[in-house]
Amino acid sequence: MKVIFLKDVKGSGKKGEVKEVADGYARNFLIGKGLAVEATAKNMSDLAGKKSSEQYKADTAKQEAMDSAAKLKGKKVICKSRAGQGGKLFGSITPANIAELISEQLGVPVDKKKISLSSEIKTFGTYTAEVKFLAGISEKVTIEVTEE
Repeated sequence: MKVIFLKDVKGSGKKGEVKEVADGYARNFLIGKGLAVEATAKNMSDLAGKKSSEQYKADTAKQEAMDSAAKLKGKKVICKSRAGQGGKLFGSITPANIAELISEQLGVPVDKKKISLSSEIKTFGTYTAEVKFLAGISEKVTIEVTEE
């Protein structure tokens, strides 16, 4: 019997895969536990629709990431902070602060978890941060820390 796997089944198949399996195994285990459905014409067309929908979502997400990276290319973010004697900041500038500044100054929403700093920002100066949007799509942003 041909089945379409709805979930990964170790040793049998991966989600979205169409495979020929034994009738009893398909009826009693795979279909019974909701791990697969029979590969009828309707189910096959549903699978094709889901795959094209997922591909479209992936393409649009990649395009949005490329657009956002293009907006950040070569840009500088200015961060004003208070400091004590010797130019040491009270606290440090975190990726969350940088994400907020990028959203405010450049209009590009960025998740704080996607920002990686080359070093901790605890003094005035110029630093570089890398913003990773998707696998293979990232952009470097210059952060200038000045006195408030």
